[in-house]
Amino acid sequence: MDILRTLILFILAGLAEIGGGWLVWQWLRTGWGAGWGLLGGLVLFSYGVLPTLQTEPAFGRVYAAYGGIFIVLSLVWARLVEGWQPDPFDLLGAAIALTGVAIIMWGRHWF
Repeated sequence: MDILRTLILFILAGLAEIGGGWLVWQWLRTGWGAGWGLLGGLVLFSYGVLPTLQTEPAFGRVYAAYGGIFIVLSLVWARLVEGWQPDPFDLLGAAIALTGVAIIMWGRHWF
């Protein structure tokens, strides 16, 4: 159950970081109104709060592992929202990143 909770929090944080950043990008790069930028900032703020809900006490470990989840979610976002197709090297890198997440977060419990 702890693994599921950890993954859910990582996914929520990732969606908040990517979604908030994307809204700010739309505001500054494509001319969307400032309200979208403000909403993006609020969503980004929630990204800062979500990792604090992890049960792991080490800040650095949580953020190191989160980085791998962020990589995968960024590729999924690009595919689903922007229609961009990841290539085999993107997918291999994502698989390596997820392996790193598992080792960082749970490796010491498995060995």
